[in-house]
Amino acid sequence: MVRMDDTERGLANLELLTSPAGDALLARLAGTELPAGAELQLSAALRRDYPAELVIAALAQHELRLRARAKFTRAEQMWLTREGLEQASAEPIARHRATRYAGRARVADLCCGIGGDLIALAGASGADSATQVLAVDRDPLHLRMAARNAEVYGVSAETWLGDVRAADLSGVDAVFVDPARRAGGRRLRTGESEPPLAWCAALADAVPAVGVKAAPGLDRARVPAGWEVEFVADGRDLKEAVLWSPALSGGVASRATVLPGAHQLLPEPGPAVPTAPPGEFLLDPNPAVTRAGLVEDLARQLGAWKIDPRIAFLSGDRPARTPFGRALRVLDSGPWREKDLQARLRAHDVGALDIRRRGLAGDVEVLRRKLRTTGSTPATLVMTRVDDQPWALICVDAPAV
Repeated sequence: MVRMDDTERGLANLELLTSPAGDALLARLAGTELPAGAELQLSAALRRDYPAELVIAALAQHELRLRARAKFTRAEQMWLTREGLEQASAEPIARHRATRYAGRARVADLCCGIGGDLIALAGASGADSATQVLAVDRDPLHLRMAARNAEVYGVSAETWLGDVRAADLSGVDAVFVDPARRAGGRRLRTGESEPPLAWCAALADAVPAVGVKAAPGLDRARVPAGWEVEFVADGRDLKEAVLWSPALSGGVASRATVLPGAHQLLPEPGPAVPTAPPGEFLLDPNPAVTRAGLVEDLARQLGAWKIDPRIAFLSGDRPARTPFGRALRVLDSGPWREKDLQARLRAHDVGALDIRRRGLAGDVEVLRRKLRTTGSTPATLVMTRVDDQPWALICVDAPAV
């Protein structure tokens, strides 16, 4: 008996699921949640009407579709693999990225995976688009799924199966590449990808307009000279870095973008930001701002100061209203002495406690277990440094204005 590899099994399952019986079974599952422990009972019930092999494949696909709702608005119609879903960008991020390609006649989506970026590049939600997309991937299952997922969103693309390094890019006037961070079923080391970042950047020698998706922990020293690196966060969750060649960059070295709303912070050169003790309000910059190296630029924009030369917290005498950070009102500020914390928290009737640590060693979870907060006030304990001295601040969310 010949054993199928994962790709062959996936293709076979896709054929099963797109058959009339597969369509009927997936339609029956649509909208069905899968609470813990319910899958075995549901599987047994479905096997009375469908072959076991089809039921297993359908339940696996349905579970992925449920998980994909966090990323895609049409998740329950899409075709997914676990690895493809993990690597795919969420729909809002892909749409944001696609705006850089506006006006480009033909775009190549290299390492297209299940097609999340392809959908955005081609013009999602059935909107008319003059952009033609060439989707390239060496995984036949993902490429087939990408084409089907494009249909789900009412768009289409030309597909090419093979190694992106062998793809014919003649006639292409822009490229987006999302290199894999897994190979042979294993996660690559931080900073590594397939193809490597250097190869992706070299694409600009043939096609000047290039965008490259990278992990948010990207070593800034690896960004090619003249390229922009954009750090993208969804709320306070830092999602990715994107490298933009000079033809697609905004003429800046770095940028912080916060979604939803596509709020963008750019370098704002000016005088050095002063350092002073914490004032009445504290601002915790968004991770996209800190990774983009734009904390001082944000401070200049807000008229804020730093509380330590090397720490990213900012302070001011009025609450900062900005999408680029969380504003806190300082209730208590003083040197870090763990033995005094319980009394300080009790004095402010602190109950639910969030702990933010920056620049100060210590195990947050161990500390959380030690502190017994039974009051009624939700608060944030900031573990940090002020003028290079260990410091503790007890804060609450700044009032809305």
